[in-house]
Amino acid sequence: MYHGQQKFVKRNQANMRDYLNERLKQVSVLRDLSESDIISLQPHTFLHPYQKGEIVMLEGDLLLPQLHILIEGTLQLTRIGTSGKETLLRTLAQNEIFAAPALFGDAIAPATVTAIVDSQVLTIDRTALLDRIKHTPEVAFRILEVYNQRLQQMHQTIHDLVSERAIVRLAHLLQTQVNSDGEELKIELSHHQIARRIGITYEECVRLFSQLKTVVSYQRGGIIKILDREILDKIANGSIDLKSLIFDDK
Repeated sequence: MYHGQQKFVKRNQANMRDYLNERLKQVSVLRDLSESDIISLQPHTFLHPYQKGEIVMLEGDLLLPQLHILIEGTLQLTRIGTSGKETLLRTLAQNEIFAAPALFGDAIAPATVTAIVDSQVLTIDRTALLDRIKHTPEVAFRILEVYNQRLQQMHQTIHDLVSERAIVRLAHLLQTQVNSDGEELKIELSHHQIARRIGITYEECVRLFSQLKTVVSYQRGGIIKILDREILDKIANGSIDLKSLIFDDK
């Protein structure tokens, strides 16, 4: 290798180390790690780019023992039922972790994960991560906290599908996806994606947004903004008489 090529490779390697370092710092479950801990994870951290429509993992795949983190883009999780119908489980936003069985379970992918835009996934080897957790156990608690929240959301979704009206299911979904300032969703969701998530038709989903236009706004491209968080929360928790709401379908 020529001297100029060697310098180019070293410079690229240094840039990649800096990039991984900054990305790891942005992951919420790792925020308790020290700078030295982050640096020690770099040799065990790998970057995987995916193009729009590319499959990250298939339901039933045997997974390597790694923590999976979406650092850029949007991923969609789906499962195929016994009837052959595909169900949309959730949509992942930037810096969310996924594929829990690879870290704690049977290492079998519980769902098919697909990139719905160009995306990047970081993986961290389980052994290296557990070694850091020994020194910073708060990391383990943060990871478990995320998966516990997912479990609670799944229970709520099952309850909603069985017993709640579609408008309540929609309100619950929007609550789980809203960003930290409570005014906009973390990800873009189309009418079609939302309909699949809450078990209704596309047409019914469009009608619900039309009815709720004073509470939430839907813009082209799946950009959803919360206009009245108080009313949205009341719809979700059942503390408002839906008949008392004045909706305008015109």
